[in-house]
Amino acid sequence: MMWKYMIEVTGMMCGMCESHVNNAVRNAFPVKKVASSRKKRETTVISETELDENDLRAVISATGYEVGEIVKEPCEKKGLFWK
Repeated sequence: MMWKYMIEVTGMMCGMCESHVNNAVRNAFPVKKVASSRKKRETTVISETELDENDLRAVISATGYEVGEIVKEPCEKKGLFWK
């Protein structure tokens, strides 16, 4: 089973901000996919294992952005997309 985390992240202003958050998450956790959107104020993480939400919050906060709500749900790959 795969896990999808939708993390509210505020303070991202540009593509480099998104990359900064994505790289921090990739370096700290064994993730399948991570994508950030400054417009949605959200970072989405797909992982094969459950991640510690406090650790996720700490890693993203350390990049200088504010972390709000974290929503976790099971997901699976359907074709080319994660659902």
